[in-house]
Amino acid sequence: MNISKIFLVIILLPLCIINTIKAQKQVIVTDQTIKLYAQKEEKLYYGFAKGDRITFSLLVEDNNYLSEVEVLEYPNNIKFSDINIKKINVKNITSTKDGVYEFRLKNLAPTSRVCKLKIVRIPENDATRLFNSTIGWQAHQTTIHKSITKDIVIGYDTTFIQTKKLQLTKTELHEDIIIDKTERVSATNIIGNKNKKTIVINLPHNEITTYKTKKIVACVYWIGVGKEANEAWKKNVSICKNLASGAATILGGGPLAGFAIGTVASFAMPSIGEDVAYWLIPDYKNSQLFVNGKTFMQFDKGKGIAAYGKNTRITQGNFYIGLLNDNKLQDIDVNVKISIIWETSNFEDRTSIEKNITPRLEKKTFIESIIQTDTIPINCN
Repeated sequence: MNISKIFLVIILLPLCIINTIKAQKQVIVTDQTIKLYAQKEEKLYYGFAKGDRITFSLLVEDNNYLSEVEVLEYPNNIKFSDINIKKINVKNITSTKDGVYEFRLKNLAPTSRVCKLKIVRIPENDATRLFNSTIGWQAHQTTIHKSITKDIVIGYDTTFIQTKKLQLTKTELHEDIIIDKTERVSATNIIGNKNKKTIVINLPHNEITTYKTKKIVACVYWIGVGKEANEAWKKNVSICKNLASGAATILGGGPLAGFAIGTVASFAMPSIGEDVAYWLIPDYKNSQLFVNGKTFMQFDKGKGIAAYGKNTRITQGNFYIGLLNDNKLQDIDVNVKISIIWETSNFEDRTSIEKNITPRLEKKTFIESIIQTDTIPINCN
């Protein structure tokens, strides 16, 4: 071996020994590939010992870039920060104390990014070589003091106000007979005559004013054929007059009024005589369908020597009663009675004194303590 080669070995040997010692002291904290989705941020936490030299490198694949890279000594001591980074070859940071470091990678681009990150710690001495870089999470409470202004009740003011209100003073019911007529309905086989009749029932309008309302609350009917039904009706009138008390008397003593409000439960009915079929029809159009023998709408119907009932469907406007005589030879005389029951309510202006209590408020400022609980990273060493 010549002198120059010996000299070169003498020079390079110490350097190799130093590099070997340094390589042996390096501890890989992480070496990973990370995918950052669009508009997302990744935070990595690792623990380091006092005197550690923190070395990290970063490469963004496909010639892309990360919007921002930061390294912080937790919680907010920035050690490194840069933007629009494609590659970091080697960056060294020295840890001045045992602590946690946060590596923050941010991608604000509309597409995802893939990057390779390697973090190495080089201990200051052998005493910290086995330092555990894994971090744990610990509950941490922080007390925040906030200034809050509130309305506080410091007293009450009492005032007396004179008011005028409309009050109901009296309600009355009374009967109004709007139809009491006899219609002759021809027999079926009499030439030139029709065995159907219709009667229009025009109901009065309700009356509503400031101090008085008058409304129809019920509409009741009696339909009877011939003298047999008339005799039965007279008997019902007599029975109703003999009632000592009750709504029927208040309403004028009429049998239909008593039936309307329930004082009279049922009527005396004839047992013999000619009968009639009847329908309560809602409007003129359907009444004409009835007369012409076509299908029509109706809301009540019956058949008998006499019949009675209550119309609760139509209380304003008009409706029709259709009559049919199915006797082939005998004409019939049909008596139709319609009563409406009015409810009249009277009102008056009444003056009253109302007590009004109003709280008296004053704004006061308080200091409110709020305890927030979160988790913080800690060394697991």
